[in-house]
Amino acid sequence: MPENEPWDYTLYIPNDPRAVTVCRRTLRAILTMHDLAGLAETAELLATELVSNAVRHTKGPAALRVRRSPQGLVWIGAWDTDPAPPEPPVPLGQVLESEEGRGLGLVTACAQHWGWQPSARFGDRGKYVWCELGVADGRLVA
Repeated sequence: MPENEPWDYTLYIPNDPRAVTVCRRTLRAILTMHDLAGLAETAELLATELVSNAVRHTKGPAALRVRRSPQGLVWIGAWDTDPAPPEPPVPLGQVLESEEGRGLGLVTACAQHWGWQPSARFGDRGKYVWCELGVADGRLVA
C-alpha cells in the first residue's frame, strides 16, 4: 500500500476494562504495519483515554476507529452508547495530582484537534469522540 494511501480500521469491543489493552495493542500493530510506529506512543495514550471513557462511563458496547486520510492525517476515535456530550476538558495543570479528569485534557494537549459528534451503531444511539494527529515521515507533527 502506498505511503499516503488512506485506510480505515474499526475494532468493536465489549464493555470490559480489558478491552482498553486490546485496543492499545491493536492500534500499535496497525501503526507499525503502516510504517507509523513513531506515532504509537502518543496514539496509544490518546486511544487509551478515549476508549477508557467509553468503557467506564457507559454500559453498552464501544468501538475504536483509527484511520488515515488522503492528506496524511491520522484520526483516532471512540464510539460509545451514551449520546450525551463529553465533559469539557480540564486544563492539565488543574488535575495533575487527580486520579480522574485528565482524559480530554491529555487529548487536547497532545492532538492537533479533537471533537465529538452524535453517532449510532448496533442500533444504539451514542457519540463518537475523536482526535487528529498530523504526520510527516512517519512521525508526529506538533
